[in-house]
Amino acid sequence: MPQMRPLNPAFPIDRQIALDAGPVVLVNLFTLDAADEQRFLKNWQDDAAFMKRQPGFISTQLHRAIGDNSTYLNYAVWESNAHFRAAFTHPEFRAKIADYPSSAVASPHLFQKVAVAGICVA
Repeated sequence: MPQMRPLNPAFPIDRQIALDAGPVVLVNLFTLDAADEQRFLKNWQDDAAFMKRQPGFISTQLHRAIGDNSTYLNYAVWESNAHFRAAFTHPEFRAKIADYPSSAVASPHLFQKVAVAGICVA
């Protein structure tokens, strides 16, 4: 099971999922030992396939850090925090995360789009 290290220790994912918001973007930063990369990728693929079947799921993408660095970042877009919460707390998903390599450290955080005049829309 991956260790959980919040991006903001004062507001961990367990507090974030209790809020009503939408749409939301999950950003999850993973660090792990290089020797565990193939296992991590298989676990992430299985998790992503599960999430893709859940109501409210819109999309996801996984990124790997450049160079000799076993750091990954994924983001997933959900219609609402309620949809994400249902998937994240689903017993099947909770059982799956136990399969991640012990070297994996996950730092999940939820975000919403922000409008910046002349640049981007919310």
